[in-house]
Amino acid sequence: MKAIKNVFVGFLVSFVGSIPLGYLNIVAFEIYQKQKIWSAVFYLCGVICVEGIVIYCTLLFAKKLSENKKLLKFIDIFSIIFMFVLSAIFFFNHSEPDASYAKIIFQYAPFLIGLLFSGLNFIQIPFWLGWNLYLIKNNYIFIQSQIKLFYVLGTVIGTFCGMLSFVLALNLLSEQKGFFSTNIVGIIIPIIFFAMGCFQLVKYMRR
Repeated sequence: MKAIKNVFVGFLVSFVGSIPLGYLNIVAFEIYQKQKIWSAVFYLCGVICVEGIVIYCTLLFAKKLSENKKLLKFIDIFSIIFMFVLSAIFFFNHSEPDASYAKIIFQYAPFLIGLLFSGLNFIQIPFWLGWNLYLIKNNYIFIQSQIKLFYVLGTVIGTFCGMLSFVLALNLLSEQKGFFSTNIVGIIIPIIFFAMGCFQLVKYMRR
């Protein structure tokens, strides 16, 4: 029963957390657009491999990591800069196709790209730290011995399903005629990343 609860809670938290726009989702969408479903699946497998390790480590060292203010500050600053950089990359990629970041993305296997981009997603550390501490404190999950692995399993399955759902839904939208379909990469996505960077900057300044 404890194992089932761990899987369910992990899946629910991760599924909901992976649906909102993020650069991992956008890259998955780009790969799906250029190389279709199986390449996107392998990319997502690379993403969840790194995420599973991050979640397991934050379970083991949650208290120590949460007390490391310098690490959390570095993550905040890196995430802000990274969002602005991604916004510029997508914008100039649309304006100057010859300088496309896609040359880098599609040069390597989707699984390796998933590992790389997920490894750069430092913001997942405070995300999972916060959730894990909350779930442990309120006895929503159990972390005794190996039963914690069922929680990790639930989270990676939830991330995979959530991101794949996002990609398929965004693809349906992009197939529709109109402003959204013609401007998604060149205008809409850069604006979203810029807004995310501004949002994180405001949060950081308020602290």
